[in-house]
Amino acid sequence: MNKKLGLAVAGAVMAFASTANAGITIPAGDWTVDIGGNVNAYYTHTSYSGDAGTVGAARQSQNVISTGLLPSAIGIGAKTRQNDLDVAVQFTFFTGVNANGADNLNGGTNGGNGGLGYNSLNIRQAFASFGDASWGTVKFGRDLGVFGSDAILSDMTLLGVGSGAGGANSSTLGRIGSGYLYADWVGQIQYQTPNWNGFQVTAALREGLGQQDNSNLGYDGKATYDFAANDVTGRVWVGGIFQKIQTATTAQIATVNAAGVKEYDAKAWEIGAKAAYQGAELVGYYYNGQNMDSGIGTFLNTASSTSLTETDNSGGYVQATYKLPGVGTKLGASWGTSLIKTPGAATEAEREAWIVGAYHPLTKSVNLVAEYNHLNMTASDKKESEAKTVSLGAILFF
Repeated sequence: MNKKLGLAVAGAVMAFASTANAGITIPAGDWTVDIGGNVNAYYTHTSYSGDAGTVGAARQSQNVISTGLLPSAIGIGAKTRQNDLDVAVQFTFFTGVNANGADNLNGGTNGGNGGLGYNSLNIRQAFASFGDASWGTVKFGRDLGVFGSDAILSDMTLLGVGSGAGGANSSTLGRIGSGYLYADWVGQIQYQTPNWNGFQVTAALREGLGQQDNSNLGYDGKATYDFAANDVTGRVWVGGIFQKIQTATTAQIATVNAAGVKEYDAKAWEIGAKAAYQGAELVGYYYNGQNMDSGIGTFLNTASSTSLTETDNSGGYVQATYKLPGVGTKLGASWGTSLIKTPGAATEAEREAWIVGAYHPLTKSVNLVAEYNHLNMTASDKKESEAKTVSLGAILFF
């Protein structure tokens, strides 16, 4: 994968960054407008085995045409310099290529893949920022969360599918839930320090998830250090997240009655590192927390729950990639796992995935992708199942 496409991949996940990604650049008076995005589609074949209850349906296999971990997207950004401040704004619209069953014109049912199906539009980004290299940047609006962002940005399956193929969603899971927790897209007010010789700190006040009465906000942050020595480049990072989550009785949920609402801490910390040398790159990541995992790597949301069983969560992944000289094809392999420990359960619930992939730059904008993902799932009642996915497709950035 060439340098321009690699930067485009990271930019697509970060919603084309707080300053636009210089896809299609249009001067507009004092402003510079940038338009960029991606379109991707994959054929995926997933075969299932083991206990159907842990798979989600009593089926043997699925064949689907869908988007991968990155939904197709178009981002519109603008930036300028005013009163000694760098000012920017970004809107990014994400969608899938497959018909989402919940959006069909048959009343929104999920009865099957019928005619007149259409996919959904998800505006994951809507934020503005201002700042200066001398004192930092303030961002306000909706954007990717701080905690877990480096883990997903370092995942090689950003260009592909990973786990979670076969559903009626606008994207797959990549390695979400089998190596890291999803950073998610949230409303936030964020501050990022200047870059001090590679060291930078980012902190955010974010919307509270899992709230009955909206009395609590969330907090997350990270510290990163980027280094370069001779032909070796890389990054080391540490991060954390904390917020309160709540449960209540059914009556309290219906009336939004704060009396008797129970609160629990949801928190986690992370550490990661990656290093690259002459086409080879290694990534290592680990996280640990409490009450953070819904079971597939997304934040534990208890807004409609009447009780909560507290859990311990941990996981991580290792990844190695190598870009073939001259050809440019990137070959990669990774292993990762996510564990959920519930008091009194027969065993830890686990989602473990092995992934191998090949990513070939057909042009500076088009990448051909082939992946194989082997996901092992163990439920807390010891039921086990497997999902094996082969995916073939392409992704184009502009």
